[in-house]
Amino acid sequence: MAKLTEEAKALISRPVHAWVTTVRADGSLHSTVVWADVDGDEIVFNTAIGRAKERHLRRDPRVSLSVLDPENAYHLVSVSGTARLDEEGADATIDALAKKYLGVDSYPFRKAEERRVNVRVRPEEVIFNAGR
Repeated sequence: MAKLTEEAKALISRPVHAWVTTVRADGSLHSTVVWADVDGDEIVFNTAIGRAKERHLRRDPRVSLSVLDPENAYHLVSVSGTARLDEEGADATIDALAKKYLGVDSYPFRKAEERRVNVRVRPEEVIFNAGR
């Protein structure tokens, strides 16, 4: 298992959007933009049950997540690893991410019928570039 450096964690901890790539059933790749944060040595993002990311990860937990500093295109972190899905605390996580990215206390786009799930990524490979 690879470790995130403190500098990599600092970049992921900023309100900078990440993109996540999962594997579809036919083997093709699916990339989307997500809100992400660091929890210990893992990266966490959140989605709703039934969405493509969640379905793909339940079938094949391989995932990659990358963050690029919008102020320095050479400052980046890219992580490949295995995802673990967990519903416990998922509503609190999406609210915390809404605070981080939008400055609001509660996720404003929640649908009444929606169930949230945390996706925790344990890094197996980490590429970090501190920039120029």
